[in-house]
Amino acid sequence: MDLQLRSELLARGWTDADLRRLRRSGELAPLRRGSYRPGPADGPDTPEARHALLVRATLPHLGPGWVVSHQSAAVLLGLPVWDVPLDRVHVSRDGTGGGRVTRGVHRHVGRLADTEVVRLGGVRLTGPGRTVVDVAGTVAFEQAVVIADAALAPFQDDRPALLDRAGLLAALARGGRIGRSAARRVVAFADGGARSPGESRSRVAMWLAGLPAPVLQFEVRGPDGRLLGIVDFGWPELRTVGEFDGRVKYGRLLRPGRHPEDAVFAEKLREDAIRGTDLGMVRWTWPDLDRFEPVAQRLHRTFRAAHAPVIRAWPDMRS
Repeated sequence: MDLQLRSELLARGWTDADLRRLRRSGELAPLRRGSYRPGPADGPDTPEARHALLVRATLPHLGPGWVVSHQSAAVLLGLPVWDVPLDRVHVSRDGTGGGRVTRGVHRHVGRLADTEVVRLGGVRLTGPGRTVVDVAGTVAFEQAVVIADAALAPFQDDRPALLDRAGLLAALARGGRIGRSAARRVVAFADGGARSPGESRSRVAMWLAGLPAPVLQFEVRGPDGRLLGIVDFGWPELRTVGEFDGRVKYGRLLRPGRHPEDAVFAEKLREDAIRGTDLGMVRWTWPDLDRFEPVAQRLHRTFRAAHAPVIRAWPDMRS
């Protein structure tokens, strides 16, 4: 069961009494006036899926010219929206004057060119570049970096990224003045080498902790040049690598017919091979990202220079 409109249900023979009964039983949950989604048993099981339904329920009630934008567009584009509010549908249109915020909709008004709008599944929304810039100017830095990194990162099935750096810079140049300084900082920091929200958050945590910038997706090779593994973060001059351990990582390692314990064992062998190259390894998980100081201290203790290193610097994010 998908989005259900009251008008369609009535046309199929349901009555308002039937709809009230379904709501009381939890089989239907209201999205907005006249629109419902399936109840808990059959309904979407993620905030993003529920928000996508809310977008579809809201669009018929808007006038012409509005397109889905900001975090709502990010959801439809399949970008991760870690810790970003999804209680309102965000839409934009070209024009002057301020927008308007109501209980369920945030209307943004500003410069919006036709070339910045795409169509996906019959819905008009801002394209990846404009979406990243809009979000970067309106949400917190860490949340915006998660979205920007994901837009620049290739998909796991080797499909190209939604956006390249040239396209992101062009979108920034076209963007309006609202949140421009914040958007510029996010765009400068964004890097498609981060392949998950946890890796993006780790990058922000490292920067805040004053750690040197790592090489992302660092290739570790043995003395014979054979590739031993690719780690999330590498500081080759300091003989150290780092790994963010999220559950999704082990899911990505699974091949057809393999069990989770197979992936864990394969990861153990990979780590042993990497440590055998005399690289120090530090791991951390989701809870560590909320208090990164102990991880930063472990990294500092692990760093050791093979020679006088030229430490990599973070991007210049000055406005």
